Amino acid sequence: MNIMKFRPIFYAISIALIGLSLFSIIKWGFKTSIDFSGGTNWEFTLPNNPSKEKITEAFDQNKISISSITSTEKNSFALKFQNISTEQKKSLDESMVKIDKDYRELKFETLGPVLGKELLRKTITAIILSSLFLLIFIGSRFKDFTFGAGAILAMFHDSIILIGSFSLLGHFFGAELDALFVTALLTTLASSVHDTVVTFDRMRELKRKNYKIDWVNLANTAVTETLTRSINNSMTIIFMLLALVLLGGDITRWFATALLVGVVCGTYSSTGVAIPLVLMAKKYIKKK
Repeated sequence: MNIMKFRPIFYAISIALIGLSLFSIIKWGFKTSIDFSGGTNWEFTLPNNPSKEKITEAFDQNKISISSITSTEKNSFALKFQNISTEQKKSLDESMVKIDKDYRELKFETLGPVLGKELLRKTITAIILSSLFLLIFIGSRFKDFTFGAGAILAMFHDSIILIGSFSLLGHFFGAELDALFVTALLTTLASSVHDTVVTFDRMRELKRKNYKIDWVNLANTAVTETLTRSINNSMTIIFMLLALVLLGGDITRWFATALLVGVVCGTYSSTGVAIPLVLMAKKYIKKK
């Protein structure tokens, strides 16, 4: 199967997706949750009178704007809003008791903007350090740093598309960047590299058996032998995540969406990005 003949198409698809992602990030930015921007996360239950309208009225009376309100099972609610004072919190508690005498608080946490910036800084640091270690590890294991560079560039390709997709989803559907998105992003990086390394390992084995084979034929053979396994493995994850996106609750829906985008990108980039980049590097080195 001569899959590498489609390299120009792979390049065009990747450039288009990255271009769209960067356009959305620059033009619309992101809708961030309190995990990054700071604010309050409040969860409580109203067993006898689960009314969103009355909750909204209580906040309006206290002159507090709600960023988001979602209902969970057992008549529970999860609210996100700006930081409030102790007096405002006491007033809200009294309002909830008036709505339902059996009102019960489940969780109340406040995150300052400084902590949000710290989370963002640590996320960027984690991505940079993991990329550096992966480059060194893959390059040393395969004794060829073009493999390490190809895997890392494919990983960044997936990251940019995932981040850009949430810029689009945030602009059109209200998706927020939160701590769960960071988890999905780091999971995507691991998934992307895993599929790529499997194909690279097959290329190394084939090269040992026939060192005279040219790199394009080598790549075609390796992809042909591993593609079915990669697709089958990814599809089992995709079906599960798709079910969570369509049928899951509000709290996990965007997390599942981020993982779904990441898995699809990772499956594509291992064949459509990482290997073509390695072939491009080998061609350049041969000319030099």
